[in-house]
Amino acid sequence: MQNIFLGRQPIVDRNGELVAFELLFRSAPSGPANVTDGMAASASVIVNAFGELGLQRVLGDRRGFINVDTDFLMSELVNLLPVGQVVLELLETVEFDERTVARCRDLKNKGFELALDDIVGTKRNLVPILPLVDIIKIDLLATDSESLPGLVRSFRSRPIALVAEKVDSKSQAESCRQLGFDLFQGYFYARPEVLSGSRPDPAKLALLRLLALILADAELAELEPELKCQPGLTYNLMRMVNSAAAGLRTRIGTVRQAIVVMGRRQLRRWTQLLLYTAGQTPSGLKGGLLQMAATRGRLMELLAGIERPGNEDYRGRAFMTGILSLLNVLLQMPLPEVLSELNVDTDVRAALMERGGALGRLFCLVEKCEEQDVAALTALVAQLPFLTMEQLVQSDAEAAGWAAGIADANE
Repeated sequence: MQNIFLGRQPIVDRNGELVAFELLFRSAPSGPANVTDGMAASASVIVNAFGELGLQRVLGDRRGFINVDTDFLMSELVNLLPVGQVVLELLETVEFDERTVARCRDLKNKGFELALDDIVGTKRNLVPILPLVDIIKIDLLATDSESLPGLVRSFRSRPIALVAEKVDSKSQAESCRQLGFDLFQGYFYARPEVLSGSRPDPAKLALLRLLALILADAELAELEPELKCQPGLTYNLMRMVNSAAAGLRTRIGTVRQAIVVMGRRQLRRWTQLLLYTAGQTPSGLKGGLLQMAATRGRLMELLAGIERPGNEDYRGRAFMTGILSLLNVLLQMPLPEVLSELNVDTDVRAALMERGGALGRLFCLVEKCEEQDVAALTALVAQLPFLTMEQLVQSDAEAAGWAAGIADANE
């Protein structure tokens, strides 16, 4: 999983009541923000606030101030934001020429609120943008205390809310109240809080998308571009096609040819296994989830072959049941959520969620093998007329050996 962080600092009214948060870029749980790209920082804040962490957790029913530079202001990304709950805080680097003013007017007409950030005086040419602005944030640390009253008065003729920014003491807060500020933000009220969360590795999500396409019997024209946009997957596919574990020795020149040569059954199997290796170092493979998942899948497949000889479809679904059984651990997501991304057969879903049906019965057997619960295994095998204890032991040993070979092939 990848860790994600988001800074959040309260903005309060004259009564000290919370009315909004400024959302801030953070790349770590502590320390400076280190913003080197304003566009990327704004995008990160939006993705983390509204996608990964969730609007309710981050803002509740309060408004959120988001810093935007010229690049972000002019981009279509602004349209992703919830109008009515977001205040676009225009950074001090934004120059208000005809183009940016026209853009601000358009956003204002769409319902967005606009704020000017870090105002320290009237020298900067703000005349073109002032009729469109709802909020002005005055930087107390950068503003001379003697010129502050005049600066406040210069904006009071307009219907604009004034925010005292960087309020660090009780006396400073009281002075700003007397000057007529409407909102307040700073260390005196609260330091920025860092919210954190996690999300699955993008490499794993790409594999999950590919697996979903394979399970849905997507056409070759759909599979090929999905692989081409993931160089790591393409590399792994080429290695798979020419590996001893895949049982193929054909020289491959294109992604399309690799898919055809490998075949859907093998491609599906290897995609499932790759989920357990994406983002890991080779040293973690043999003893990790890959080993267990591969063993489960192969053992399920072998037992299904004994139960229903010649039924390749049933064997394939048994393999899939074993492989998918650890995705919730791998992705740190609830299993129902993982399965919702995949168009798996009903009996596979029933086996994983409820240990139901014929596949669920085999899965219970596999779990007891892992636990080395001899009494439970003996009782289960006695209920299966197609299976003997000797066959189970042989199948378990074969599955373990196969899984070890898979781990070696991925190092």
